[in-house]
Amino acid sequence: MAERNTDELHEVQLQGGSDAAGVGKYLLHRAKPHLPPWLGVASTGLAGVLGHWRWGESAAAGVGLTLASVGLTGATWLMGKSTSQQRRLHSAITVAAGSAWVTAACLAGPTAGPVDDLYLIGGPVVALSWNVRMVMRRNVEPTGENSDKGLLAKVGLARAQIGTAKVEPNRVTAPLALEPGEQTNDDVTKSLARLASALDLPRNAVRYQPDPSSERRGELVIVPEDMLAEVVEWDGPSNLGGSIADPLVIGRYDDGAPLLLWLPGDPEAKRNSTHVLIAGGTGSGKGDTALNLQTEILSRRDVILWLSDPKSFQDFRPLLPGIDWAVEGGSDTEVMVEALKAAIPARTRWLGAHRYRQWVPECAEVQDSTEHTCRPDGTTCGCEGMPFLVAWMEEAANTLRALGDDAFTGIAQEARSAGISLVVSLQRPSYDQMSTSTRASLPSVIALGCDPRDEGFSLPEAVIDAGAHPGAWGNRRPGYCYIVSPGIDEARYPSPGRTRAFTVRSVSLMEVLASWVQRNGAAPDPITDQAAASVAGRLYTRRSAGDDDTAPSLGEDDDMDHGQFVDPEDAHIDPEVELPDAEEGDDTPLFGQDTGRKPKPEEARRLFAQALEEFERAGQMVVGPKDFMDWCDRNNLSRPWVSARLKEAALEGRLEPTNTTGRWRIVPALTAA
Repeated sequence: MAERNTDELHEVQLQGGSDAAGVGKYLLHRAKPHLPPWLGVASTGLAGVLGHWRWGESAAAGVGLTLASVGLTGATWLMGKSTSQQRRLHSAITVAAGSAWVTAACLAGPTAGPVDDLYLIGGPVVALSWNVRMVMRRNVEPTGENSDKGLLAKVGLARAQIGTAKVEPNRVTAPLALEPGEQTNDDVTKSLARLASALDLPRNAVRYQPDPSSERRGELVIVPEDMLAEVVEWDGPSNLGGSIADPLVIGRYDDGAPLLLWLPGDPEAKRNSTHVLIAGGTGSGKGDTALNLQTEILSRRDVILWLSDPKSFQDFRPLLPGIDWAVEGGSDTEVMVEALKAAIPARTRWLGAHRYRQWVPECAEVQDSTEHTCRPDGTTCGCEGMPFLVAWMEEAANTLRALGDDAFTGIAQEARSAGISLVVSLQRPSYDQMSTSTRASLPSVIALGCDPRDEGFSLPEAVIDAGAHPGAWGNRRPGYCYIVSPGIDEARYPSPGRTRAFTVRSVSLMEVLASWVQRNGAAPDPITDQAAASVAGRLYTRRSAGDDDTAPSLGEDDDMDHGQFVDPEDAHIDPEVELPDAEEGDDTPLFGQDTGRKPKPEEARRLFAQALEEFERAGQMVVGPKDFMDWCDRNNLSRPWVSARLKEAALEGRLEPTNTTGRWRIVPALTAA
């Protein structure tokens, strides 16, 4: 590579014709690059002759020529500061010798004393010295030890050849060709730390991008200055009212380029839809990274966001009014996961019926085209559009511990074809927390600072080999990250970026954005609505009514006229009816015994149905034996009895099993068989 570039550059210097013919033309053509020093010698002799004719008898001219000679030599030395020391010295000596001879020739005469001999001997010597320098610069067999003083040899890459470097602001990219049969790209990746040490730079400031078509060629990238050290505050979304299919801007790279991410696929760009893993240790800036991405999502017109956050929305509270469905974790997150599973086939059927192979922005519009109609006769159907759906699982380690390490596996494998992106955020995506199947189904990752031992859980091995090392930051560089995702040039994968910071000044702007979403954002489509409601019931249908939604208002019924303030659990009791007689087992303790009071079958069914209705009214749609402990205390029933009733309810279709053993999802009463 280096040989080819040098030869091409030399050939450019030789281009141009001459008026000579035959051998003379060839010799002149090859001699042209070496003529400038000789032309300089000839010009110097001519200047001496003309100067003597003009100033031969002038004492003042002698003083002026001497001062000019000294000044020109000094200026040459100063201007050569940016060049190599050897070239600077050579240039200064050449100028000093030439100007001194011109001064002597002007005052004494070009043929006086030794002046002419000095010209005839010194002139060719100076010209030849520059010719030799030019020949030495064109080395067709570089050894890797040039102006870098053997840098590559020092790091174990002797005989590797560096081509012409591309210099950009704060970025140098140089093609690298390794010794055929002796060195491979793996040798370069193993030498990056030593190369960074030789250059006195951080480890992640030196990267290597192998050429996919060659095992011995690639590009060496050096970023000498950390331009991400300056904190940039979030100042609002990048594309308010745009489509979720447009890139999401969440920060900047170390060369100032925007840090972009795409969620939906693009059939024209051959880009697949993606799920995102956000991984980073405590203090790495995971919260600000999430806010960058969430504000970008909420600012788009054709997307809705579901959020599970066991931390009670500590970071996301200002955005809650703009989030379609938000739950705090626990059993509510179990319900959301089940609702996602129900929404996937429903949304996929809608896309297939309207002849979409994947979600595109047109899906969110009213379907008024014959190209995308669900009617068999081909006429326009006018169906409501279906927005893109982002399901965000914050602090997902809590959910994975409760539901199992494969809780998201089915969703991650199937949701992309349904116009759904799953975002999973956790500190350490290790295999003991998340199943390998789930991790393999999350193709995009935002890797923030972490423990050096956890790098392999976040980033692909090839990206780490290319120079990406989030472990070098730990929690000392909040917001620093690497992004691996479809749509991003693979050469960018090992390039660090930094997300924008959210401060107290950002809160009011986030609240304004949430208000904008309420007025202008997408509304859930009927297909997704029905699928979620069929699983979550009131937890979903009354999701925006507030925490006190289930409490009846004073004007909601006529309790004021029939002895208000009656506990809803006791509303069916007639205070005039005599208490029932004692039954066998009423005095048996609940705990430590397998038996309790055994109600008659009819009463048992009524009591259990009532319990399920109470859970459903409270929005708790996933239950198990432990949730019935208080209820058992109130009704003096044993837990084994409850377990038996759960199995019966499952057979009757009132309950459905979840991924977690012993946990059951309540089928809303309005959809029960």
